[in-house]
Amino acid sequence: MKETGDITLILKRWATDRPAVLEELTPVVYQELRRIAAAYLRRERENYTLQPTALVNEAYLRLVKQDNASLENRSHFYGVAARVMRQILVDLARSRRAAKRGSGKKVALDEKIALPDSGGCIDFLALHEALDQLGKQSARTAQVVELRYFGGLQLEEIAVHLNISLATVKRDQAVGEAWLRRALQRA
Repeated sequence: MKETGDITLILKRWATDRPAVLEELTPVVYQELRRIAAAYLRRERENYTLQPTALVNEAYLRLVKQDNASLENRSHFYGVAARVMRQILVDLARSRRAAKRGSGKKVALDEKIALPDSGGCIDFLALHEALDQLGKQSARTAQVVELRYFGGLQLEEIAVHLNISLATVKRDQAVGEAWLRRALQRA
């Protein structure tokens, strides 16, 4: 719990003393960011060139470049970081697909997000597009799924971050997973 409080206290100074905050925040969050990145890349093909460290470094660079970013607490920070990593992977998948002219390569994800009958490997662009479509129908449900699977947050942390009940988080997660499963089966 000390890390949670430390991150939140550090982030409260984000707007006033950004360089000092970054220097203090980096060692506290690096391992967790690397764990999230490794989860994204765990089942990728063996010759995949992007390593978790490179993904974390790129995400961190993008995070610090966000001039107007307001980072409130630990869960918010990791949620934003997960979204940035997801966008990096989407950009990479798009560039690979463009280079291969639609080769249909699939990007493996952490087993938590691997939906049943997907064999643990799903098309990352299809997932991204499906999650965006889900967000248009229910922004909160999409946010719950993203925080859970891409941000690695526990259900209780999501409830606190979104200021909703744990039961609502569980319901949104179940609905979101079912919706994404159907959308990905159609893709």
